Amino acid sequence: MKKTFIVLFLFFFIGCFSQKIELKSVTDSSQIFKGQIAGIPITMQLNYAGIADCSLYQYFVDGWYYYDKYQKKIPLTGVYDYGKLSLYNFGTQQKLNSQKLKEQITSPQKMEKTDELAQALNPKEYILFDRDYTKKSIISGSFHLGKKVQPAELLTENNMIYRYNNYLSLPNNKKINTFDFINQAGGNELISYASGENGNRVLLYFEHTSNFNACGRCGASEGEKGYRILYFTKDWNFKNYEEFLTESCLESIYDTSKIKSKDRKTIQYKVGKSTSSPPYTFTVDIKNSSIVRSK
Repeated sequence: MKKTFIVLFLFFFIGCFSQKIELKSVTDSSQIFKGQIAGIPITMQLNYAGIADCSLYQYFVDGWYYYDKYQKKIPLTGVYDYGKLSLYNFGTQQKLNSQKLKEQITSPQKMEKTDELAQALNPKEYILFDRDYTKKSIISGSFHLGKKVQPAELLTENNMIYRYNNYLSLPNNKKINTFDFINQAGGNELISYASGENGNRVLLYFEHTSNFNACGRCGASEGEKGYRILYFTKDWNFKNYEEFLTESCLESIYDTSKIKSKDRKTIQYKVGKSTSSPPYTFTVDIKNSSIVRSK
């Protein structure tokens, strides 16, 4: 019995510490939200339907919502505008007026007039959500039906529909999404991972666009490039991360040289002077998932 217990324990121990760390990139163009209208539970699904002009923070959405009790889908169309959601149901003219609304919104200036343009098409009902950063896990808004106005809520902290998710699978059946705590641009690649006295480390290389707004500063650039180290506790709870840029339009980092060691276990980068920092050097230790910065 004792030997059997030891064997089982060894299998459990080996299983816990041999779990692979993997990173999977998934681009979402549809989201399902739970919420309430006048305190009544609803479910809403919204789909990305194309950029209005040149910013991935401003785009068209189509979808539906229903009251959970009845589950009869009510069609919606509208826009996502830097966290604001304007959603309309045009009744029997839904398809025709949805197209008319989209044809009129051709610039950021027209995007600001979405509700004015939609009202001219006589919506049967509409829902407006605006991000309130004082509230956690809730996005508040209003539901309009005729002259009646009722409070509306989405039970989420983020109502962005189009998302670049990078899911990192960790030991102990844990999973995190870099979209939630690094940035929304994705572009991460798993390089290595290691453990030390103070916990665990994961080394990522990344390349992503500088700005989701192609009309804004650095919007047409090749993007941001560099490394990130994610720090975890010994039982794989996320603590924080560090970022080391090798190229950046936003930080004006272009003059970077790269030197690989003969065994290819380390890479040294010499970063030139930028608008935010003097020149410096950092060395990437791939095997140990660590980075050391020096002058």
